[in-house]
Amino acid sequence: MAIEYELKFQATEDVLDAVRQAYPGCHREFHMETTYYDTPDLALSARHYTLRRRLENGVSICTLKTPAEGIGRQELETESDSLEAAIPVLCAMGAPAGFAGLTARGVIPICGAKFTRTAISVVQEDCTVELALDKGILTGGGRTLPLCELEVELKDGEPAAAEQFARALATVYGLKPEGRSKFRRALSLYEGA
Repeated sequence: MAIEYELKFQATEDVLDAVRQAYPGCHREFHMETTYYDTPDLALSARHYTLRRRLENGVSICTLKTPAEGIGRQELETESDSLEAAIPVLCAMGAPAGFAGLTARGVIPICGAKFTRTAISVVQEDCTVELALDKGILTGGGRTLPLCELEVELKDGEPAAAEQFARALATVYGLKPEGRSKFRRALSLYEGA
């Protein structure tokens, strides 16, 4: 099971444009359409599990994220056109023991996100990070919420170095940390908060 280390920050379109210009290297663009799933009684989100199916430039990737220490999240993913077909694969890859039992009752789509991501790889002395510049909407419960954020995700090296880079970037661009994942914000829409 891979550990995902990322820090999220609230951003504006102007900030995303400024960061894009400040790191003129290879930019990759992805069109993302995410559907988040849970059991009808929200048993997965109650355990801080995130189960999603995301189309990334038309490729379907199913992902399970679970809590880890610090800023990290454990992440399992598999390419699959069907979430139902992906669940046994995610279990075989090392999903938490109770996950199979929880999902055996069935899962339903509860919220989502549609956004464009510009990904920029930045190599530092003690780490390599990916800047993810995301712009779009979150959806849930028939409501939408604008999405404009910057993520700094560790790809290689030391988590502390990635965190230091992210904090410096936040200082330069006046970014405020975003404490909730896309899923948690979309879930709040679903729950009517």
